[in-house]
Amino acid sequence: MDFFRAQDNARRNTWRLAALFAAAVIALVVMTNLLVGTVYLYTTRVGATGGLDLNASLQDLPTRYWLLISLGVLTVIGLACGYKYLQVRGGGRTIAEALGGQLIPPGTADPRQRRLLNVVEEMAIASGTPVPPVYLIEEPSINAFAAGFGVDDAVIGINQGTLDHLDRDELQGVVAHEFSHILNGDSRLNLRLVAVLHGILFIGLLGRGLLRGFGRGFAGSSRRGNGAGAPGLVLGLGLLVIGYAGTFFGNLIKAAVSRQREFLADAASVQFTRNPGGISGALKKIGGLSVGSTMSGAAAGEASHMFFGQAGRMFLGGLMATHPPLEKRILAVDPRWDGRFPALAEALPAGAEETDAAGAREGVRGFASAPAAAEALQIHASAEDVVAAVGRLDDDALSRAKMLIGGLPDPLRDAAHDPYGSRALVYALVVDPGEPGDAQLAHLQARAEAGVAAELTRLLALTTPLGEQQRLTLLEMSLPALKQLSPDQYRTFIDNLFAVIKADRRIDLLEWVLHRVLVKELKPHFEARRREPARHGSIARLRAEAAELLSALARESADSGVAVERAFAAGWQALGLPDGHGGGLQHEEDPNFVRLNRALAELRALKPLQKPRLLKACAATVLANGPVSQRQSVLLQGIAATLDCPLPPSIARPRS
Repeated sequence: MDFFRAQDNARRNTWRLAALFAAAVIALVVMTNLLVGTVYLYTTRVGATGGLDLNASLQDLPTRYWLLISLGVLTVIGLACGYKYLQVRGGGRTIAEALGGQLIPPGTADPRQRRLLNVVEEMAIASGTPVPPVYLIEEPSINAFAAGFGVDDAVIGINQGTLDHLDRDELQGVVAHEFSHILNGDSRLNLRLVAVLHGILFIGLLGRGLLRGFGRGFAGSSRRGNGAGAPGLVLGLGLLVIGYAGTFFGNLIKAAVSRQREFLADAASVQFTRNPGGISGALKKIGGLSVGSTMSGAAAGEASHMFFGQAGRMFLGGLMATHPPLEKRILAVDPRWDGRFPALAEALPAGAEETDAAGAREGVRGFASAPAAAEALQIHASAEDVVAAVGRLDDDALSRAKMLIGGLPDPLRDAAHDPYGSRALVYALVVDPGEPGDAQLAHLQARAEAGVAAELTRLLALTTPLGEQQRLTLLEMSLPALKQLSPDQYRTFIDNLFAVIKADRRIDLLEWVLHRVLVKELKPHFEARRREPARHGSIARLRAEAAELLSALARESADSGVAVERAFAAGWQALGLPDGHGGGLQHEEDPNFVRLNRALAELRALKPLQKPRLLKACAATVLANGPVSQRQSVLLQGIAATLDCPLPPSIARPRS
């Protein structure tokens, strides 16, 4: 899977969606014009003439009326789209909550929920993405979804039936399918689709309301012997019919946008897990379950294109379906399937998930421990291979993720899954040993919540010997628990964290990376900030910003001035831009990373197909002086994450 090409295709699909939406809006405007014009002329002329010549009358209608009607329809659709967009701008959690989902606490003791969270956590660490919150929907069917404008605010939703009927391999296949939607940009497109389609469908909702209101008025006027309510009744009925036409257009748009993406996500699931039996087994169980993948919630209809399986029956079947036929999806990943579905009546036997979870946990402990802080790493790849690894999930990456998670002490893993413990853990990751740490601890004991400060003291002894990769892994594992904080707790936490980082009056580059990754993931959740659009189509326009980034990496990757210059030159050559005009090595230190923050704000807004050159240049800079330290590998991961290019930890291995 080419991450950057997939992201670009998602952007192109957005334009395709806009074109389809425009066509549907034009059709609705024309139909509404004809309806309103006819009703208007009926009410103003039929009484005088005793009849209505439709063709002549519509031609006589002043142009300003057509413009007013068109403007009214466009305004209604625009307001409806805007209203729905404001509802979903909070990201994936707004969809999950609208569907009745309940957040699964990261520290849950339920064995089936724990197994699910373990699978999601492994998949996220393996792909280099933040661990997403997981929501449980109380539906007996087998279904799931991913929603969010990007990896920053993505969530995973799982039906209870999915937990009850799928084993670990099948559950992993479904989760991998949903991660494919996140990495490919499908989840962002799907959220926009919800807002766009609401505008089209709102005409029908308006017609339904008018029909009810004028229907009561028509009944009253009939009792009084006049037909005063008839025009309104006709208008409401006509708008209702037009609204159903909007529903038809909307479902066609859903089908056009989502069906092929499901085939691609199924294929990606097999690629990620190297286990066709996982995804095919889940699909077969959908066919064998009486309720299949259907959803009963009222909000499921508008989100039907987001689900793993077909959420309900559709008019005109295959033409309007948001998903390919189940049989075709199974045969695409299991060509030898005999066409029979397993008979499913009850959930998996009680205790099966405990055995599965215990086996998985032992499997994790079977991996070698994660490398110690002083152990050097080697990136066994060229700069081109590093770029190719972005957004890639495979069994090697999953093995590496299990090794990293399994190599962490139990108290640190437990702390990462607890709202109090996760805050203390993040503080502990940035507290310096020695005298600077004393001032940092004094600040936290005075400003942090009492429970957090006490937990911090307990965790410090365990975090001190950790390597950089383990620190980044723990940070990513802590994100779901941190997203459970209240807004006030979040602000206090971020303020305290920044105060601790700058307490020694010099921000370390690794501290900066941890802070950038953390804030980047938490801000969309707590502040519902809109993602910046990709507005730079050429990296040549950002020469100075690219030079600032490569200079920071070069200064970190080498000790001597000659080695720094060699690292920068390698990165600049990989970038493919001529020297001069703001493209030189920046020797001056940037102690508070003000220049680097400004540079990354612009570089992050590069269009997807421009980012591979930049990331290749970053990798070439880091690789220029031979063996790469664990610290340098983590810095490369952190920079990539800041640029919205998730880089898996499997790019680096302990040197043999």
